[in-house]
Amino acid sequence: MNALVATNRNFKLAARLLGLDSKLEKSLLIPFREIKVECTLPKDDGTLATFVGFRIQHDNARGPMKGGIRYHPEVDPDEVNALAQLMTWKTAVANIPYGGAKGGIGCNPGELSKSELERLTRVFTQKIHDLIGIHADVPAPDMGTGPQTMAWILDEYSKFHGHSPAVVTGKPIDLGGSLGRDAATGRGVLFATEALLNEHGKSISGQKFVIQGFGNVGSWAAQLIHEKGGKIVAVSDITGAIKNSKGIDIPSLLKHVKESKGVRGFPGGDSLDPNLILVEDCDILIPAALGGVINRENANEIKAKFIIEAANHPTDPEADEILSKKGVIILPDIYANSGGVTVSYFEWVQNIQGFMWDEEKVNNELKTYMTKGFKDVKGMCQTHNCDLRMGAFTLGVNRVARATVLRGWEA
Repeated sequence: MNALVATNRNFKLAARLLGLDSKLEKSLLIPFREIKVECTLPKDDGTLATFVGFRIQHDNARGPMKGGIRYHPEVDPDEVNALAQLMTWKTAVANIPYGGAKGGIGCNPGELSKSELERLTRVFTQKIHDLIGIHADVPAPDMGTGPQTMAWILDEYSKFHGHSPAVVTGKPIDLGGSLGRDAATGRGVLFATEALLNEHGKSISGQKFVIQGFGNVGSWAAQLIHEKGGKIVAVSDITGAIKNSKGIDIPSLLKHVKESKGVRGFPGGDSLDPNLILVEDCDILIPAALGGVINRENANEIKAKFIIEAANHPTDPEADEILSKKGVIILPDIYANSGGVTVSYFEWVQNIQGFMWDEEKVNNELKTYMTKGFKDVKGMCQTHNCDLRMGAFTLGVNRVARATVLRGWEA
């Protein structure tokens, strides 16, 4: 099931639980604005190349829209629409004053030189500069983009609007980026996992973890869980998968990944078929890679008692039902991976105030938000007698619906 269909389905279930008026429900689903632009640039060899870029701005009832920009060959408008909508509910669940957006350019960043990527980013920014802004829409990095991309957007945007560090988040520290932003999503996953385990009278220490995906989020989550005494028994990335029932030495694995560009060949574990990582024996499974990886084909085989959704939309609705019947507890993506956007909010606040926080303050504030977020989700679960996913969706949708009605925007 594609991400947009699944997201719409969850939204509609939440709207029904909340008893939303059908006109309000419809207006909450329709994106505020969809932008599609042509980006033509000279390549290094003098030829011209054209790429299509777009930005979906979903909702701004609670504040400026917020969301990543991805550079990927298969940037698909449906997927970007779903992710923009998820950002609306995610920022509401985290209770930060933003709405949702998402964008991207259909390109293969690996096939473009650094100067070509810079020209592409600047052309894209020229096309959308009057539609983004500190109090309108604040982009961030996503797949295929990073702090350098944000630096180029900031510079190009500032040519039109004056120095505006708060127009993007996820920037290099030297240009007003926040300390702690790099680890934020992974650290948020740790705090979310702790909150869930506390509820069940458990702690991170001594639990067996499996992590699918060892990029920024998976590697930080692994490092922080390992420091707290969690035992990580299997890890995978695009190069392969490894397992060690006694627990993987994460500091050594991080060193190996840096040198070898992947987990494959790590001497401290046995190789494992990457397709089997999700069904490996563990207490807690953390999908931190792509969407749709847990589906009806493998849901019955999953042995974990808890699933922490560090990726966006890793579990299909059919798998949700199967796992729910088995008693598996799923901590949903719109809460579990909201650490990144929460620290992006802190970065925006620091830029607007022109006052930088130290890393300890960033991490303490993040813990406060993640812990409060879990309590709020649990409160909605009790009110509506539903699972954590619907608890999170009803919480997010309800907050956006209330802001929409208060503004007098309902149709």
